[in-house]
Amino acid sequence: MKQLEFEEFYRCGRDVCLRAVLAAVGDRQLAEDLVAEAFARAWATWPRVRRHPAPRAWIVRTALNTRISWWRRRRYEVALGDHDGQDAGSAECAESGGSGLDPALLAVLRRLPRRQREVIALRVFLDLDTATTAKTLGIAPGTVTAHLARAVATLRGHLVTLNIPEAGS
Repeated sequence: MKQLEFEEFYRCGRDVCLRAVLAAVGDRQLAEDLVAEAFARAWATWPRVRRHPAPRAWIVRTALNTRISWWRRRRYEVALGDHDGQDAGSAECAESGGSGLDPALLAVLRRLPRRQREVIALRVFLDLDTATTAKTLGIAPGTVTAHLARAVATLRGHLVTLNIPEAGS
């Protein structure tokens, strides 16, 4: 019973969680790895995750927290290894192939500050309300609203200019 319930949750939630994490991190391969790790952790603690008020938000938040942990570990390993510190994976442009995100939108999302990307991921891609988003991110509801407004203004400014034909063309 537990396994069937989790399989249904995974089947119904994987794509939307992947899109949300991709919007937040901007790298498809990294997003896939983070979502896979988050779902593995969800399976390990499924009775608790199942009772969470927003299990998909739990997945996205866990994925984003995992990214921070991986980054910290990588930063420490780079410092010990005396490398140049540049991550080859982050230098490459990730394709949105199969993610359902327009490449132009993904490129603009990558330019947003981290917290704005996280708010967009939870409010837009997971369709969470302001209060749930605030609780998930550990910030005030007003801060969520402010980040969302700034992010939308930035996205609108960049995406509208991408679609306006140049004068004299």
